[in-house]
Order: sequence, then C-alpha cells, then structure tokens
Amino acid sequence: MSEQAPRPRPGSGNKQDFPWWLAAVLLIGGYLGWRVVADDLYFNILSTLMRGVQLTVVVTLVSFFLASALGLGLAMAAGSRWIVVRQTARFYIEVVRGIPIIVLLLYVAFVLAPALVELRNWLGDHIGLDPIRTRNFPLLWRAIIALMIAYSAFISEVFRAGLQSVDPGQIEAAKALGLSRWQRFRLVVFPQAIRTILPPLGNDFVALVKDSSLVSVLGVADVTQLGKLTAVGNFRYFETYNVVALIYLTLTIGLSLALRRLEKHLRRREERR
Repeated sequence: MSEQAPRPRPGSGNKQDFPWWLAAVLLIGGYLGWRVVADDLYFNILSTLMRGVQLTVVVTLVSFFLASALGLGLAMAAGSRWIVVRQTARFYIEVVRGIPIIVLLLYVAFVLAPALVELRNWLGDHIGLDPIRTRNFPLLWRAIIALMIAYSAFISEVFRAGLQSVDPGQIEAAKALGLSRWQRFRLVVFPQAIRTILPPLGNDFVALVKDSSLVSVLGVADVTQLGKLTAVGNFRYFETYNVVALIYLTLTIGLSLALRRLEKHLRRREERR
C-alpha cells in the first residue's frame, strides 16, 4: 500500500494563503476612511485627535529608545561574570515583569517622581541649587520613564536570547585573534545576534504603540486622552472611538507590515551569502 502524503493541518502557515485578514482590515479601514471624508462629524473628530498622534509617536519613540538601551545593559549585566551584577539584573527584570504596566505607571508618577524631586532638592541644598516642586516634574516624562522601566525588562530578555544564540566558537575565535571583550561584542557577537533580536524587538515596538495609550490615565494629551475628552464633549462615543481605533490600527498594522518586509529583506540577503 502506497503511503499517502500527510495532509496540511488547518492554520499550519501555508505560504499560498491569501491574507484575507488584511483584506478585511483594509475594507473596514476604507469604510471608516470614507466616513471621515464624507461625514463632517468624523472629520472634526479626526482633526481633534490628530493633535494627539504626534504626542503618541514621541512617547513611543523616546520610551522605546531608552528601554532598548537599558534592556541591552540589563542583558549584558545578566551575563556578567560577577554574581552580584547578575543577581541584581535578574531581580530588576523579574520584579518589573511581575507588575502590571498601569500599576507601574501610577507608581512612577506618584511615588518615584516625588521621591526623585525630594532627592534632587536634598542634593541641591548641598550644592546651592534652588528647590523645585513635584508639580514641575512633567507628567509626560513621568509616563516615558514608566514605559521605559516596564519595557526594558521585556526587551532585556529579547537581547539575552539573541546574544546567547551566537555560536560560542565564534567568540573563542575572536578571543584567539586577541580582540578585547568590547571588540568581541561590537564586531562579532552583536552583528550576529541582531538577526535573532530584530523580529521580537519589532513586536515589542508595536506593542509599545498600543501601551502608550495608558499614559492617558495621567492626563497626557495623547490620542486616547483626546478621544475621551472629545466623546465626553460631543456624546458621540461610537463615532469617536471608531476614529480612535482607526488611528491605532493604522499605526500598528502599518508598522507590522513594514517589519515583515524588513525581515524578508534581511532573510533574502542572508540567503545570498
């Protein structure tokens, strides 16, 4: 009896699948886009919310850059030769990952920020600086610091996995060539690890775009906050939150598609080598 080829399982990732999900999203987005153009109410709502898009982008970019820098430092600390450094990094990562982002946001805004102001004023008394008030610490920066702390713990795990994926033989060869620890990292380890790091790092960036909406609980005038204020003012919750959702979908799906294209480009370039 001849053996039959195994049937592909449903949802097994067939490369020939047509992206019906994308077609559905484009259809819904096209309808909402048409409503924005044709309906004055939708257009006015979008005009109001667009003022918050710039702030959302700034919060996302600054938070992600700082979180990536801190996450890379934590990943390197987690692989340190000194146990105190390793355990300190592990303690930070596990504690931060165990706290919901909104709780961390409130903690940074109303506990850590006042403590930092008090510390600054205490130091200022010794070096002749004028004291400042807690209210002078902008809520925007409190939100950015909170997102930086939250995402640095997740991003550090991405960097750690990427750095550990590098073949130890490559590192030993670099040592044999007399490269210093920093040179080995910069010239051998990181260029190879970045191919593993990039996809999950891109996913974290897209997730941060969505989680940036949490800054609205502090009154920061991002898209979500302006959406709440607009809905309260015009009592058109359905239309207002349709536009809010459309803005976030445009940002996140656009970024996801761009990241997939970048991954394919890097994969093709790697295959040519």
